[in-house]
Order: sequence, then C-alpha cells, then structure tokens
Amino acid sequence: MYTRALGTRDGTSVVALSDVSPTWMAVHNRILTEECDRPAAATWHPGDVDRMLREERVDTAVVCTVDALHEGHIVAALRAGCRVVTEKPMVTTAEQARRVLDTVSETGGDLSVAFNYRFNPLHSATRDLLAAGRIGDVLSVHFEWLLDVRHGADYFRRWHRDRASSGGLMVHKSGHHFDLVNWWLGTVPVTVYGVGRLAFYGSANGARSGLRRDYDRAHGETAADGDPFALRLAGDPELRALYLDAEADSGYVRDRNVFGDGISIEDDMAVLVTYASGATMTYHLTAYSPWEGYRVAFNGTRGRLELEVEESTWAAPDQAPEGRVLHGVAQAPDSGAATLRLRPLWAPPEDVEVDHTHEGHGGGDARMLAALFDPAASGHAMIATPADGVNALLTGLAANRSFTTGHAIEIDDLRRNGSPRP
Repeated sequence: MYTRALGTRDGTSVVALSDVSPTWMAVHNRILTEECDRPAAATWHPGDVDRMLREERVDTAVVCTVDALHEGHIVAALRAGCRVVTEKPMVTTAEQARRVLDTVSETGGDLSVAFNYRFNPLHSATRDLLAAGRIGDVLSVHFEWLLDVRHGADYFRRWHRDRASSGGLMVHKSGHHFDLVNWWLGTVPVTVYGVGRLAFYGSANGARSGLRRDYDRAHGETAADGDPFALRLAGDPELRALYLDAEADSGYVRDRNVFGDGISIEDDMAVLVTYASGATMTYHLTAYSPWEGYRVAFNGTRGRLELEVEESTWAAPDQAPEGRVLHGVAQAPDSGAATLRLRPLWAPPEDVEVDHTHEGHGGGDARMLAALFDPAASGHAMIATPADGVNALLTGLAANRSFTTGHAIEIDDLRRNGSPRP
C-alpha cells in the first residue's frame, strides 16, 4: 500500500527499502519501476538501518514490519532526525511504548500512528454526531466485531498467530477499535477486564469440530485440497511473488494450517472497559464468523446512536482466501450495507447519510494517506499521535493480562511499570 501510494504521489520518492528478504524488496522495486514509472529504491538489510537512514538522506521512515519489531525501527528513525509513520499497533509491550515515548521526548521527533479507521467517513461522521451532543453524554458503548472465516482465519495462518510477534488480536487488530472509542469519546481507559480463549482454531479445536485437515502448510499438500480454510499462494501472482518465492531468503511460511499446532493467541474475546469520562464499553471480537462486519451502539442521556457495517454477507466454500482482500486494498465482493442511525429520545429514528465506499477500510486508506503525505489535504488533525497509540495499546495489553489473571487490570499500573497488579 505504501509503496504504491508514495510511488504515485508528486513530491515524494521511495529512496530505500529495508527487509530481511531481497526477493520481497525486488517485488516492491518492480512496483516502483513498472507501475509507478519511478526509479528503483536502494535495498538494505535491517541490521544496517542506521546507516541506511543516514546515507540515503531519508526524510520520512514508514514502519510496516512485524509488530514486535516496530520499536527498534521507530527509535532509530527518530534519532536519525526522520519523521516517522508507523503502522498500528505502535508497539506491542508497555516497555517498548515507554522507550518510544522517551525517544520522542528526547528528540522532539514527529511520530504518527496509522490508525486508518479514523479516516473512514462513517467513523468520522460518528465522532461528529457524538461531539455535537446529539445523544447527550455517552454513558455506555457496545462494540461487536465479527471477522469471517476468510479474513479472521488469516490471522491464524501467518505470523500474527504468535503472541510474541503480534501481541495477539487484542493488540494487533482491536487496537483499531480501542483507538476509535478513545477518539470518539475524547477519553482514555481506566480499567479493563476480559475473558479470552482459543475456541475455534488450533489443532484440538479442529479435531473436535471435525474441520481439521492433516497438513502443516497448504502449498504442495494434497491434504489441503478442497479445504476452504487453506490459502493457495501459487494461484495468486502477488501472493506467490511476495511470499512463496521469498521463502528461501525470508524463512516466512504464509499459509499455515489454521487448525495446526503452535497458535498462542485467542480467537474469541470479551472485554469490559471503564473510561475516565465515566462511560463503559462492552467489546466482543469473534474471529470465526460466517459474515464480517461490526455493530457499535452508543447510549447517551438524550438517545442512542447505532453504527452497523457489513463487510461480507457470507463466505462460500469455493471463495478461496484472496490476498488483496485480506490486506485491505478492497473489501470482499459481497460487501453489504452500512447504516448510521440516530435514535433520539421522544422522536423517530433518523438514518444519517454518509458517503461510504468499498475501497480499502471503507475509503479510510486513501484519506489517511492524503493526510499523512499531502500537505494541502484535509484531515491532518485526525492523525494519531504517540499518546493515542499508547492509549489504544494499553487497553489491549490490559485485556491480555486480564485473560491470564482473571482480574480487572488498572491501566495506570501499566503506565507506571508495565507489570499491572490485580
């Protein structure tokens, strides 16, 4: 996404790429030269990132690698005097967050977190309605997120299935939603209680449900034939180039069995959050749903606001997972309706018309990229700060800790020392 976006923008040039895989970087250079008609970028190993930033005279560093590795690249770029844009989550631990915040303070550097969901027109319209007091003071929020068996399963094929790499879905995926609620309500979390488990994916669950096939990864395995959960890298040119052809130098296997061993994250999570404003949120993430989308309801002193989005209506067995859908460039071809409904007290409900599209993240990607990289664009005030990144992260980290302790977690304990007490 970033390579194409920067390669087609006036006044920007991709001058360097850094990754463990030369094959991966060659794919991106083909995008620059063949699609964007731009010069190829210099290629560097991550171990030389400090020298790369200096010798290539990098103005802006975009960090979009494995979540657990964000911190090292952010800190290096800030110390090199670069502006930094990082994918969410900003980092994956409280200790990493503290080092990033300390570096921002020491350097006076510019760090933005790419919470693209803020830029979805439905979400910005929701914030405007709440800020205008259309339902009065918000007392409670219910947020249900459903990932279907195409998209949701994908987190259990790839590196996200390893908690040490991603922080689990509470950090990697739900950070989107925790940031939205903080932003919508203009508040920060105070306490978090949660219950989470691996209920659907994984070897034992697959054996119990009868959905498990006996293979480690799908490519070249006859046992994966006909499995609707299998990702077929060889059949998609971009997936083949990015992953299958790069395995020799990256070591990364992209098409693991979602019902295999070695999964250390949850797929079913329920969370209760209290906020400094006095509001509460009940949140539930299901990663194995027949359809994909979300429902958010805000209950206030003067009414209720409801947001419902269908991103896929259902997944047929012959609709094999497809990389560009899974990576957010476009939504599923069967994307359904979106409704934003205001229900005032003592008055009929009102549907709010919003220009919503089926482009990446409801049109949020294009708007976010413009705000980040086009000085004349609108939306700069919507860009997430390091503090925003931390507040979203801490909700997820506290939920993870609550899963294991069975206790509610005080956010201030995480802020102070990274080791919350019940």
